[in-house]
Amino acid sequence: MEIKSVFIATFSQYEKAIRQPRNGMIEQLLYFFLPKVKNLLLLDQPHPVSDSINPIIEIYKGVKMKKKFSIPSFSYLPIYLFCRIKSQNRTRISYKLRDFFSVIFTAFKVGGKYDLFIGLEAINLLAGLFLKKIGRVRTVVYYVSDYSPTRFGKTLFNSIYLALDRFAVRHADFTWDVSPAMKKGRMNAGLSEHDMKRVLHVPNALFPTQIKSLPISKRIPNSLVYMGALYPEFGSDLAIEALKEIKKKIPDTTLRIIGGGDGLERLKNLVKKLSLEKSVVFYGFIGSNSEMAKIVRNSYLGLAPYRAGDSSSRWYGWYGDAGKIRQYVASGLPVVTTQVPPLGTHIVNLGAGIMAKDTVESFSKEIIRLLLDKDLYMKLTEKSEEISRDNTWENVYSKALKDMEKIIKHSVYL
Repeated sequence: MEIKSVFIATFSQYEKAIRQPRNGMIEQLLYFFLPKVKNLLLLDQPHPVSDSINPIIEIYKGVKMKKKFSIPSFSYLPIYLFCRIKSQNRTRISYKLRDFFSVIFTAFKVGGKYDLFIGLEAINLLAGLFLKKIGRVRTVVYYVSDYSPTRFGKTLFNSIYLALDRFAVRHADFTWDVSPAMKKGRMNAGLSEHDMKRVLHVPNALFPTQIKSLPISKRIPNSLVYMGALYPEFGSDLAIEALKEIKKKIPDTTLRIIGGGDGLERLKNLVKKLSLEKSVVFYGFIGSNSEMAKIVRNSYLGLAPYRAGDSSSRWYGWYGDAGKIRQYVASGLPVVTTQVPPLGTHIVNLGAGIMAKDTVESFSKEIIRLLLDKDLYMKLTEKSEEISRDNTWENVYSKALKDMEKIIKHSVYL
């Protein structure tokens, strides 16, 4: 499957006109494709929580960016004005209209034809299908980084979300799912096995600089680390509450929290309430993957305390791919997780972690057991180091393209 040109339509959070690391696989896809293709077109659509609205176009020739510019607001003025209306919602119809328009606008503005179109979010995929229909792109990939059949609860918007996802999966040449659990979620939402014949498991991965561990003797003893979003459903509160119980048995236990934004003040207040100020370190959000990995590998134990959540909520932890767990394992750390993330269950089955219930009693109990059992800790550490060596973006995306090529050669559908 020869690929010389790629068109990527995705999203980012922008602050003061700067793209933040919280985005739709941009660094990962550029890292993989730029050294391999002649032309790459990136359309970056600011997320509704950003302080900017206009999508940004980046044109690459080889590994170098040749041109970068924003789509002017006057070119989609009615939609732009709709986007300007203040709202607390993280998902908005006005932005979806903007995204669809921006893909079509970019294709005609920049011109050319593309061997591969990768769209994150179903609305981008729909625009990609239109471009394929008119001969601007050859192969269309629907890249899904998170999914939940109840993402927006029992609402009309959730029904629309599921309908768009079903259409995208059925009509895309290929779908890249970061977690195999998404298949089960889609079946619950009405898709059949036949509908998902071209769905590939393309898991999250890491950059080579993130895959490195330290000898146990050089790790900070009894130091726990939590990395990721600070929303309650991700379990950051549970990690702090568990620490209070752990210190009753192991007084020198500490907790390091890597993450910022929403929830930071809530957690600081919880730490103060539990009188844990001397035992919890807040690092805030760390944009550098290598710096973040350095802090993790200096720690002793990785925590993934996902909460089960309400089945009617938009919580997608049951279907996603937990990046924090991949970083813990890549750092050689044993992991204590809950029953929620599919990757957590996988890691436990491989022998690199242990599972607890998402309660303070159970979670703290399992952490104490692992901190006190040095033989078990050593065993889990060895397995973590073993299974993480090949979990790179290069390997993951290379396999995805090879799998696509095999299907194309043997399929009557493409």
